[in-house]
Amino acid sequence: MKSYEKLLEANKKWAAEKLKTDPEYFSRLEEVQDPEFFWIGCSDSRVPANVITGTTSGEIFVHRNIANVVLHTDVNLFSVLDYAVTELKVRHIIVCGHYGCGGIKAAMSNHDYRQTLNMWLRTIKDVYHNHQKELDAIEDINKRADRLTELNVIDNVKKLAKTSTIQKAWKERQTPHLHGWVYGLKDGVINTVTEISPDISNIDPLYVYDDL
Repeated sequence: MKSYEKLLEANKKWAAEKLKTDPEYFSRLEEVQDPEFFWIGCSDSRVPANVITGTTSGEIFVHRNIANVVLHTDVNLFSVLDYAVTELKVRHIIVCGHYGCGGIKAAMSNHDYRQTLNMWLRTIKDVYHNHQKELDAIEDINKRADRLTELNVIDNVKKLAKTSTIQKAWKERQTPHLHGWVYGLKDGVINTVTEISPDISNIDPLYVYDDL
């Protein structure tokens, strides 16, 4: 059996087991999705949102990319964000990075990853640049990468708060709450590194939209 065929077989077994324990499982999912959470995570195969949070289908709306970056020119991300906030009306948005992230380590290097990846990693390099004094003072390269991982999450949560999509939702219904988490590959534990409540006063006035 080929490797991808094993996935199809596993799917059939999973579906059968679900129906056996809960005959209405798929009927409920088919009707509507009403997730409370929107997850912006890393594409790393070791960090699946549902698995590490103990949730099941329908509970988390997910977008993933290399190093969980929020880039203001990323139409893919912002279309998902708009749908999650405007249509699904999620109550919480989580940016979750993870220690040992390859994207973070790549951004710390001076290696040429070719133009597309170089462009993507540039935003993480900018985070390093903005905190260079703190990061350069950390001698252990792995601990430095861990701290950059945290700072990258914090920066991306702040970027979400600067968007008109988030600010409009805050004005209309005082949600969503913004959370920055980092997952540990070594122990499987998620740590909170930042939170922003739905309050415009938490944003630099330069980035506040006054005509929403």
